[in-house]
Amino acid sequence: MIIDRNFKKEKTMSKTIEKYSFGIGDRFARQGKAQLEALLQAKKLGVNLVPVWNKSYREHTITGTQPDTVRTEADAAVKALGWKDSYYVDADHVNLKNVDLFLESSDFYTLDVADFSGKPADEAGFKAFVKAHQKFIGKLSIPGIDEPLEITEATIEASARKYLLAIQEAGKIYRHVEEKKGKDNFITEVSIDETDLPQIPVEMLFILSAVAREGIPAQTIAPKFTGRFNKGVDYVGDVMQFEKEFNEDLCVIAFAVKEFGLPANLKLSIHSGSDKFSIYGPIGKALKKHNAGLHLKTAGTTWLEELIGLACAEGPGLAISKEVYRKAFGRFDELCGPYASVIDIDKTKLINPDEVDKWDGKKFAETLRHVQSNPAYNRHFRQLLHVGYKVAAEIGERYYQAVEDNEKVIARNVFENLFDRHIRRVFV
Repeated sequence: MIIDRNFKKEKTMSKTIEKYSFGIGDRFARQGKAQLEALLQAKKLGVNLVPVWNKSYREHTITGTQPDTVRTEADAAVKALGWKDSYYVDADHVNLKNVDLFLESSDFYTLDVADFSGKPADEAGFKAFVKAHQKFIGKLSIPGIDEPLEITEATIEASARKYLLAIQEAGKIYRHVEEKKGKDNFITEVSIDETDLPQIPVEMLFILSAVAREGIPAQTIAPKFTGRFNKGVDYVGDVMQFEKEFNEDLCVIAFAVKEFGLPANLKLSIHSGSDKFSIYGPIGKALKKHNAGLHLKTAGTTWLEELIGLACAEGPGLAISKEVYRKAFGRFDELCGPYASVIDIDKTKLINPDEVDKWDGKKFAETLRHVQSNPAYNRHFRQLLHVGYKVAAEIGERYYQAVEDNEKVIARNVFENLFDRHIRRVFV
């Protein structure tokens, strides 16, 4: 069956995400207030960010939690701090196999269709897509992009072969959620970032057309950019090339909104966005230049601040941080396997746990804290602990009690990390 929902009008939405939104993952659902404090501080400086608490099915599986724990955390933080603006709970990286688990608690859905990228759509749908875009063949000028896009029939076909099936799958997930939750009662993000190669502007154009033809009222879209977006550490790649791609994507989105009738507030989403300090300046500059919105996901960086806070507390807290590292070190392959595509750890640069056991809290914290000017900082140590949260989950109540006992020092680290290292660099 061929679906063409390419409405040539702006869609109306009862639930519309704000211009700037901030994804705040929290592995153990205990830092909601500290996270929200960072957004309140931003608001005092005139930056209106809305929080999106996110946790994926994989993370719930590893920690043994259920999606409703994220909603409980978000509601409690909002109530405690008197937050008056919107806030959201993201069913992060869901597919048809697991999305039902999130229907009750979530109002933001990140549709993960990575497994369908690069696979062919059915022949009838493929031919219909190519035929529908014949008018773009030739040179297409998009405002803001210096050179016109050179489009041939082969260009359209190549884009359809790479992405059409994936977007069709996103349509299936979207319509499933719509049937269960009701139309316009949730925010939809389409994630196409977990592909082998970054999308060039012409591919983004046809991806967005496919999104519109599927009738998906996407408000955020997560493409893949040049470079590596490893978990919890800085961007690795050509910053100037990233800046060029980011600006061009903003221009393509603005064009596609008008051309295909996509939601007027459609914006870019940066996945694995935590700690990408070297590209935060270019991102902030581009947002101002194009008056564009952004969804920035910071994910597991908050869990690392829990470990840092425990280490700074010395005593039993430091002992638990060291225990987590020792066990993670010994289970390297198991813990790193699920994240192999988004970490880059040189095992020879990891510190032996026997040496770590000699450290005081300051040394542990400085080795883990993402301050690259500090000679003690070790990105390999940091990445291993980033994926080592399963160990803390297995420690269980003893870990949770230590976090509760040291709430103030942990909260301070969580706040400073989000506000000073992330929000200030992008939005202030």
